[in-house]
Amino acid sequence: MRAVVAILFFVVAPSAWTAALEDAQLDKVYVNLSDRGSLQRGARLFVNYCLSCHSAAYMRYNRLSTDLGISEDVVEESLLFAGEKMGDLMITTMPKDAAKKWFGIVPPDLTVIARAHKPDWIYTYLRSFYLDESTPSGWNNTLFPNVAMPHVLFELQGVQLPKKHTEGGSSEEGHEQTSVSDQFELVKAGTLTPAEFDVAVRDLVNYMVYMAEPAKLVRYNIGVFVILFLIVLTVLFYFLKKEYWKDVH
Repeated sequence: MRAVVAILFFVVAPSAWTAALEDAQLDKVYVNLSDRGSLQRGARLFVNYCLSCHSAAYMRYNRLSTDLGISEDVVEESLLFAGEKMGDLMITTMPKDAAKKWFGIVPPDLTVIARAHKPDWIYTYLRSFYLDESTPSGWNNTLFPNVAMPHVLFELQGVQLPKKHTEGGSSEEGHEQTSVSDQFELVKAGTLTPAEFDVAVRDLVNYMVYMAEPAKLVRYNIGVFVILFLIVLTVLFYFLKKEYWKDVH
């Protein structure tokens, strides 16, 4: 159902994101759900920068606390800002009517967005915003052209502009045609260096992958014990086989 998958952040026509997804060169991101530090930092970024517009309505704060090893005191102090309780779902306080008026569409729920898109796609998308005064938000994205979502992480990344390159041929007016490149130049520094920003986005993507399927952490833990059990069972079967066959020869 491509039309359903198309609702990453703010949606334009499904054909637009489909073409971008198929043609884009995606940057690789290393996802590691055993890296608790990364998951904790990603959860903080998600609450501070994403939850103001988007919900994660299938995730609860107490589940996050248990899975990521964050104490309830820390969650209440650092992640709960609008009177939420530990057992509450992660729902935005932005009214839907107001969101639709401001952005033209209600920002989609992000709980399982990392199952709809590859982590590499989300990672590249979040790092591909650039200043564009021709759009209503003042921002655009090379991976998802004309997306309605503003660049919510610009304070961290800074302001960047795409490098333009000239294509062969001329326009109807007789000028050379230029197009937007996926290479950027930073025109205003953010609070993080480019390397630090890449790590921060990696942490955010890591958390979103966890949030899309928290049961993965349980399966990983069970899998270790299952493998150990099978190893022990294999050794026992080996000696049992030797015991059964020792009199045959």
